[in-house]
Amino acid sequence: MFLSQNFIRNKNLAAHIVGLASFGINDLVIDIGAGMGNLTRELARVCGRVLAVEIDSDLIPVLAKNLATNVTIYNQDFLAFNLPRTPYKVFANLPFHITAEIVKKLLGSKSPPVESYLIMQKEAAQKFSGTPHETQFSLLDKPYFNFETVYIFKKSDFDPEPDVETVLLKIVKRNEPLVTKANKILYQNFIKFAFNTWKKDLKVGLKKTFTYEQWKRLAKDNNFNIHAKPTDLSFPQWLKLFEFYKTRG
Repeated sequence: MFLSQNFIRNKNLAAHIVGLASFGINDLVIDIGAGMGNLTRELARVCGRVLAVEIDSDLIPVLAKNLATNVTIYNQDFLAFNLPRTPYKVFANLPFHITAEIVKKLLGSKSPPVESYLIMQKEAAQKFSGTPHETQFSLLDKPYFNFETVYIFKKSDFDPEPDVETVLLKIVKRNEPLVTKANKILYQNFIKFAFNTWKKDLKVGLKKTFTYEQWKRLAKDNNFNIHAKPTDLSFPQWLKLFEFYKTRG
């Protein structure tokens, strides 16, 4: 029995969405949830090496048919898969029920992918990318990655058809992080504290962190409402708050 996977029906669509990625002959690409191989075969045409990871042993014989020699199949759970230490990219048709776990594994790795193209539920993509409002998850990762939805699927693109809207989310590692390694833990703790301790608004939740006068000045200088909630602030506004938090006396 296939394990909670929705397969791309059309080979032309598989070729189109792979074409949206900036893959080349020098790239090592991990195909997570390779399934029946429609995406795997297209990846093999444009990439130097493809590591096809598929947990469902029933799919391996189908996946293995007519694959190019630059594809290596791994019949295992991606969550237990050892990520490469050398630069790599990812293309994945994610099982919806473990999307968050896979994204956290990729972005939280000591060697995260240079680029990822992830087919996922639209609601999950909005959470990860902070669209239309920032989330704790998006704010924790945006100093290190850019997020962009690059394709919106129709339900009929998949077999079986999903009950939810599905998109292709592009995640690119920043060449230069917006929060330094030395300040990473401080930044993460600041964001988590702000999201998990606010009451009726951030002014009240952060009253032990910023004085009323400091908060009023921050709101005015960075153009947000003095009674803003965590999701009301943009990523640049959160960066400004953090910069002040680091240097406050």
